[in-house]
Amino acid sequence: MTIEFTKMEGLGNDYIYFDCIARPGAPRDIVATAKRLSDRHFGIGGDGIVLMLPHAEADVHMRMFNADGSEAEMCGNAIRCVGKYVYERGYVDRDRMQVQTGNGMLALALQHDADGISGVRVDMGEPVLNGPEIPVAVTRNPVVAERIETDGEVFTATCVSMGNPHCVIFVEDITDELVLNVGPRLEHHPLFPNRTNVEFVRQSGPDILTMRVWERGSGETMACGTGAAAVAVAAVLNDLCGRRVTVRLKGGDLAIDWAADNHVYMTGPATTVFRGSVDLDWDDEAAPDSANS
Repeated sequence: MTIEFTKMEGLGNDYIYFDCIARPGAPRDIVATAKRLSDRHFGIGGDGIVLMLPHAEADVHMRMFNADGSEAEMCGNAIRCVGKYVYERGYVDRDRMQVQTGNGMLALALQHDADGISGVRVDMGEPVLNGPEIPVAVTRNPVVAERIETDGEVFTATCVSMGNPHCVIFVEDITDELVLNVGPRLEHHPLFPNRTNVEFVRQSGPDILTMRVWERGSGETMACGTGAAAVAVAAVLNDLCGRRVTVRLKGGDLAIDWAADNHVYMTGPATTVFRGSVDLDWDDEAAPDSANS
């Protein structure tokens, strides 16, 4: 069956988006579909796929699946793209909207310029700092200066959940060896029962943080919105910066504000790359809660 898709990216963190409002249903085997389509040589190419579904209480329901087929709770870059999409398609006719995610209902505020949507501000909610809730296999709150050993190397990490788990490590120099070798080892470390995203961070100025990320289920990506939020929180917990910071990623910058209400706000761009169609085994009867086969 021929199904339309839209390729979108936020700071190079790119996903394949399916409009399950206009075309109800979902891929019959979402895990296999995510793996096949995300392949950058034999598929469309991306960090995963996103389903945009109707929801009784929200403006849209976002479900996202990593390149390895695993479902993720949230993605800060993807949710900005969802906000742009549903506004431009006329599903929402206002600048503020509610998006249901695996991390609950999140609020978005659209920003405009002469060319259209220039950016999206996302209320990412409150950071989770208690070890068992992140989850991390320690009973501390917050989890700061946690010693992690892997293959004889020892690292000091701060752990934060922004709806998904993050292991933040501050270093003097961010290297390929750290990101591409240590990153996957820490993703699967026994300390993290649900695996984890791993951020390596260098302080580049009083309120500027540079990071690279090894994403759980996708490998290194150009950007990670929840990761940038977690990095900002971790930096504050380690007395490295104020609560308003610029986080520099391979794909560009995100503005992060850990506000007085304890919510973390993220502002960044969302871009449509191209639209196309692909042959899929599509289940027209799939309900939103049964899309994950």
